[in-house]
Amino acid sequence: MRSVGPWPMNSYALVCPTTRHSVLIDPGAEPDELIAMLDGTTPVAILLTHTHPDHIGVLDEMRNRLGVPVFAHAGPHASGVVLPVDRTLAHREVITVGASTLRAWHTPGHTADMISYLVDGAPIAIVGDTLFDGGPGRTWSAEDFRTTLTTLRTITLTWSDATICYPGHGPSFRLGDRRAAIERFLVHAPADFFGDATWDM
Repeated sequence: MRSVGPWPMNSYALVCPTTRHSVLIDPGAEPDELIAMLDGTTPVAILLTHTHPDHIGVLDEMRNRLGVPVFAHAGPHASGVVLPVDRTLAHREVITVGASTLRAWHTPGHTADMISYLVDGAPIAIVGDTLFDGGPGRTWSAEDFRTTLTTLRTITLTWSDATICYPGHGPSFRLGDRRAAIERFLVHAPADFFGDATWDM
């Protein structure tokens, strides 16, 4: 992981331990740092959790430098951005990385095109801005907030307690350590809310 850009934002590299094939997730900024993160690996794709500018700031440069395809949700993409995506990902679609596999989970709310990536056979989830240690991702309408609530109930909380969530900003956390707080949040969260929320609101 590298924390890059002015916000900052977490970019990730997932590497197959058998073949050393890799994927880069969310090329937000500082391309030389991202290249260094991939050192000793063979990149096969760039994956996007979503298309907010802080997560795709150097996408074009990294696509050109690595010469690999870009995988993302079909959209609509954030902020009206139309991206040239090489492969669109559906919910639960499998992505092969060497001898390893990832699974794309559509986790909308923060954006309509949000995808989380879970590693098959390992308790690893790259969750973008779906949720953080302290709360869910920011929303810009009550409808988006209600979508977040549905995502948390029907998708995120179905994952194992052992799942380590690696968000787009801030520290990672174990889902089981936040499950009770998320469940309380779902009971008490007002349906007409939007903005920045915390689990204890």
